Amino acid sequence: MTPILYSYRRCPYAMRARMALKYAGIQVEHREIELRNKPHSMLIASPKGTVPVLCADGLVLDQSLDIMRWALDKSDPDGWREVDKGVSQAWIEKNDGQFKVLLDQYKYPNRFPDLSQGDVLNSAIELMLKPMEAALQSSKYLMGNKMSLVDIAIFPFIRQFAAVNPEQFDALPFSSVKTWLNQQLESDLFNSVMDKHPTWLD
Repeated sequence: MTPILYSYRRCPYAMRARMALKYAGIQVEHREIELRNKPHSMLIASPKGTVPVLCADGLVLDQSLDIMRWALDKSDPDGWREVDKGVSQAWIEKNDGQFKVLLDQYKYPNRFPDLSQGDVLNSAIELMLKPMEAALQSSKYLMGNKMSLVDIAIFPFIRQFAAVNPEQFDALPFSSVKTWLNQQLESDLFNSVMDKHPTWLD
């Protein structure tokens, strides 16, 4: 049975799952959902109703990192997981935790009228962009001179952050982060998982 992936094109969690599956050479049946009209089959598989959801080998994986790790367990030709586990986990936890909160506050200011956008931006810079810039000044990728799981796990969120206000992002003094981001944006891997799919209907 071909694994089934419920996905949403612009969701950063789904994006990183698709990239890992593609990298690992795993063919999936792609089911593009509509957030306001989620398919019944997806909700039966995963009642929490968020993407991505992978149904494979009798398993239901509804966390993007679990999908990434499942894919890399199948095939990891370039050694994406051959990195310090503690350091890689710290990067991902920071991205998925506090940075994701700041990203939502930055992207949807109307939802957070009591917050200063300048303060949110500065917090995001101190938390994520400055440490990334420091790491990328000494190596091509976040964990060294080759791509790793960490780069792919974090990239879709930095992409989203940069897209909120491109002019403001371009003005920030983080040339290494911008080079890293552009490399990902222009990569065959990223572009191969951004094709548009018709909405899946049960």
